[in-house]
Amino acid sequence: MSKPAYDRVLLKLSGESLLGKLSYGIDFRTTQAIAQEIKEVQALGVQIAIMIGGGNIFRGVRGTDEGVERVSADQMGLLATVMNGIALQDALEKVGVMTRHVSAVEIKAIAEPFIRRRVIRHLEKNRVIIFSAGLGSPYFTTDTAAALRALEIKAEAILKATKVDGVYSADPLKDAGAKRFHRIRYIEVLKRGLEVMDATAISLCKDNKLPIIVFSLKKRGNIQRAVMGEDIGTTVY
Repeated sequence: MSKPAYDRVLLKLSGESLLGKLSYGIDFRTTQAIAQEIKEVQALGVQIAIMIGGGNIFRGVRGTDEGVERVSADQMGLLATVMNGIALQDALEKVGVMTRHVSAVEIKAIAEPFIRRRVIRHLEKNRVIIFSAGLGSPYFTTDTAAALRALEIKAEAILKATKVDGVYSADPLKDAGAKRFHRIRYIEVLKRGLEVMDATAISLCKDNKLPIIVFSLKKRGNIQRAVMGEDIGTTVY
């Protein structure tokens, strides 16, 4: 078996990745399938941290659209990510993966606080880290949180699992002529306003030369293919 391209990665999972065929909430069969894929990647000797979103339950943007004050809406969104973190932790432990749930919002009975050296030690002991609650502050997305945490734990790449198979020149679900990029520079993503990650996250990765691999989670085995360095999706560099 060939050697993985990365020894330590941060996997960015949207809340929608846990939806499965549901329109709202958590599909536990889908969550279990994702957990199994993560287990297979960890078995290759790869250290994995996961940043989980909360869009399947509540998005701060949705709250502000309905008239909720921005800070309150974002705090509700952060708590949605904690719920997803609990579900993902349960699924991983059911398939035999040791985990640690780390929340940026202090919830002692549910998750550990973020202490950088402790998290790195957990990774070295082959525990999968699940980051929830973003950075614990409003106005910051889980994309920005993913970029910052990846840098703090010295991850070698961010693996962004999405519902499409890479970065396109336009929304491929709306524009049949949209072109998929195999590789694209950070500055081009910013100039074109492409919806890969928010501008703060892209800038953080650009300044620190942290690659982002964008791929579809719909095809089983794609997490492993990305870790092995196979040419799937789009690499932002």
